[in-house]
Amino acid sequence: MEQQVCHVTEDEKDILQEIMNIAFGKAAADLAEVINIFVVLNVPRIQVLKGAELSGYLREEISDFSDLSIIEQNFRGKFRGSAFLVFPSGAGKELVAMLDADHEETFESGTIDLLEKESLMEVGNILIGACVGKMSELLGDVVTYSPPKVVVENHPNEIIPNNLFNPEYTAIVMKTLFQFDDRNISGFLFLVTTHDSVAWLQQSLARFLEQYE
Repeated sequence: MEQQVCHVTEDEKDILQEIMNIAFGKAAADLAEVINIFVVLNVPRIQVLKGAELSGYLREEISDFSDLSIIEQNFRGKFRGSAFLVFPSGAGKELVAMLDADHEETFESGTIDLLEKESLMEVGNILIGACVGKMSELLGDVVTYSPPKVVVENHPNEIIPNNLFNPEYTAIVMKTLFQFDDRNISGFLFLVTTHDSVAWLQQSLARFLEQYE
């Protein structure tokens, strides 16, 4: 029978945090190439939770946002899980202007909702793809991605399901706050591993550390 509770050590959290720092730096560089704006990423935080605690944790972390937009994308490989990119309400319009100044005058038109979603999806694809892709590379894996899902302006209590994973299973949550330099846009990126990738992740972290010993 599969063990349901996974123990992750502080050393493993430290290594994972360092790998995330490298991956997020890559994501920031990739995004800067596309939109010519630097992304400031805070030091990531690592939490190990049971599936039953996950929804409450995510809601609490974004409780300062009365309404929000979220991009969700699943990734699959030996390293597998879900990525959630969270922006406060209104960020989509800022992203439209940031990605294409020609659209700044269309905010009052009916096309802005579509432009917002497209801009959120573009930024989500770049940030999530670069972060997860670089982490997978450093850990010795290659992942595939599901198409991203975008939901615009929902309250946190409405947008996050009560049961994201099996309540008894372990999830590792990797969170960072990011801000776009010179723009009033900030948000959160959460990477959540599935239970069945935790053991592989621990083995990969050990191999990663061996390179520097």
